[in-house]
Amino acid sequence: MTESERPTRRRSRSRRRRRARLRRALLSALVVGSLLLAAGGWVGFRGWQARAHLLNAAGLARELSALVVGGDTDRALRTLAALQEQSRAARAATSDPSWRLGRRTPMVGDNLDAIRQIAAAIDDLARQAFPTLLRMDLTSLVPTGGRLDLARLSGVSAELTRVNESVQGTRRDLAAVPADSLVDKVRQALVDLRGEIDRLAGLTTAADQGARLLPPLLGANGPRRYLLVSQNSAELRATGGMFGAYAVIEAKNGAVKMGKQGSSSSLGFFNPPLKVPAETRAIWTDLPGIYPADVNLSPHFPTAATLYREMVRRKTGTTVDGVLAVDPVVLSYLLKATGPVLVPGGVPLASEKVVQTLLNDSYRQLEVEQQDEFFAASAAAVFDAFFKKNVNPRVLLSAFDRAITERRILFWSARPEEQRTFGGSRMAGTLPEQDTVPTVGVFLNDGSGAKLGYYLRQTANLTVGECRSDGRRELRLRVTLRSTAPKSGLTKSVLGLGMAGDPYTVRTLVSIFSPAGGAVLEARLDGAETAVGSGTERRRQVATASVDVAPGAEKTLEATVLTAKTGVGQAELWLTPTASPWTTQVHSAPSCDQ
Repeated sequence: MTESERPTRRRSRSRRRRRARLRRALLSALVVGSLLLAAGGWVGFRGWQARAHLLNAAGLARELSALVVGGDTDRALRTLAALQEQSRAARAATSDPSWRLGRRTPMVGDNLDAIRQIAAAIDDLARQAFPTLLRMDLTSLVPTGGRLDLARLSGVSAELTRVNESVQGTRRDLAAVPADSLVDKVRQALVDLRGEIDRLAGLTTAADQGARLLPPLLGANGPRRYLLVSQNSAELRATGGMFGAYAVIEAKNGAVKMGKQGSSSSLGFFNPPLKVPAETRAIWTDLPGIYPADVNLSPHFPTAATLYREMVRRKTGTTVDGVLAVDPVVLSYLLKATGPVLVPGGVPLASEKVVQTLLNDSYRQLEVEQQDEFFAASAAAVFDAFFKKNVNPRVLLSAFDRAITERRILFWSARPEEQRTFGGSRMAGTLPEQDTVPTVGVFLNDGSGAKLGYYLRQTANLTVGECRSDGRRELRLRVTLRSTAPKSGLTKSVLGLGMAGDPYTVRTLVSIFSPAGGAVLEARLDGAETAVGSGTERRRQVATASVDVAPGAEKTLEATVLTAKTGVGQAELWLTPTASPWTTQVHSAPSCDQ
């Protein structure tokens, strides 16, 4: 071989090696590509299967939850069998290796992962919570013959706790799924399912807490006495209404009976005033410690209950173990479970009319001294029916859950260990010093000295603003009050003191509470800056404006509120429960780290 031939042959061998490497690379790419296409096709096929099973399972879970809450056991059992089949298939379709590979794929991975989370959550619910709920006899949570069987109730307590933990876990799992990335039908199924599971979670929470707390509260370890207080929503206070009438409840071994009754007016006033927390006193002076009707100017129910209990003790000599407050709307919910009842004197109370009867008709038809007696007798009659009539336990639990969710049932125990057990629940009425989600409070106190709260209609809109450089967020609040009061024809009992000038004008003191660690920056009434009183309560800045609304008119109060440092894009409202429900809307925003 000549010297001139060697480079040519070396170049030839080099070209052959490069071609061989290229063929191997192409072959490898072809194999990998084929595998990816096959996997993608398999994921697509399994995705089609999973989507069908998931939509079916979500619809069945939503339906089954409604049946459980409504107490339709026969239909619920049939629905459970279908749900378990669909949820098992959906979970299987989203758990194989190809699906796990697809979850790592850009663009579609988040969607596949979200679908897997939904499928797993529904399947857990179908296998763990629903079968136990349908198997359990919830009549143990309901009194029969005037007595609650405390031993039977204690027997189901542990099982109820496990069910509630399962439902709450599913609720948290569904809440954590990023809905924005889902295809439309799956996203809507998730939203609908979340709403129904929220209702179910309310029922299981009420049942769990009831099974754990009711035995000691109803005298399992010795007699108990409580004050049952009627909040009069016609004369608004921050927790719902003025404490108008009360009755002493006596409990022993699960049996409950009504004791003596009285009214706030019969307690007179207190001079020197009872001791009021310093922050509350700075906002409302000594009024909560002087007048029983003003103990709940603050929304923090433990303060109101503590003051009222002590007032009753000083005036009557009766010491109670706790305070239970309800309003006429609670009675309307309970009457759906018990059916109509008769108040002594032959006045019928029915679910559809009880609010109007107590907050409007009674002022037109009864003398002043008869009104408080009628309110106390009405509350006593409904609770007496609750203990003595045979009622559907699920309907009753749903009624209690709704009332507690709306903060219409409030309870405070004078025993610290019991108060700590449910101190964080809505029923405790505790104004928290920390927020999980920034919460703005809007609390109403009557400033007319009248009973015109029945005629108020309220709306509240809260919008989450932009993220600030200091880590806080601005929230924009808009509250509208409208009066449906007539311009004439109301009795002196309704018009009261007429402190707004025109006796038919509703004067309301609107207190805006910032989120914990936040602030209220400014307030405007119908677009113009307005004077506000200010203070602080439990790490929340408070701004209070006086709003006068004439018959047929409306006023709008707007405020800019600042959160503490937070990255979340959600916010919540805490509102005074009123005779007519609020119309509310909360506009969330993306979190600050998105």
